[in-house]
Amino acid sequence: MSLGSDGEAFGKLFLVKRGYKIVEQNYTTPLGEIDIIARDGDTVVFVEVKTRESGRFGSPFEAVDRRKQRKIANVALLYLKRFRELPACRFDVLSISSLNAAGDLSAELIKDAFEAPWGF
Repeated sequence: MSLGSDGEAFGKLFLVKRGYKIVEQNYTTPLGEIDIIARDGDTVVFVEVKTRESGRFGSPFEAVDRRKQRKIANVALLYLKRFRELPACRFDVLSISSLNAAGDLSAELIKDAFEAPWGF
């Protein structure tokens, strides 16, 4: 497995342990992909998982810039079109970091990390 897929698998378990119900993984459209779509109670949560081996290129959170946020929000909008009524939703970013050479991982979650540029 790659660091990215290991990170996503670790992230999925991290979220499930915190009560999230995973609805979709790697939800892909012509506009892009959302790593994880989950439910946190009645809220639909779009989760971007970023994994890094080191801080050499910045924190994983820094990789979710405005351009990436817009892309995620547009994919989320396509997903939300399946609902008759717009559910409560938010965008979380899950940062996965490698702690050591053994491959031990740690996770940090930012809930409500950004808002959609078109608003909800």
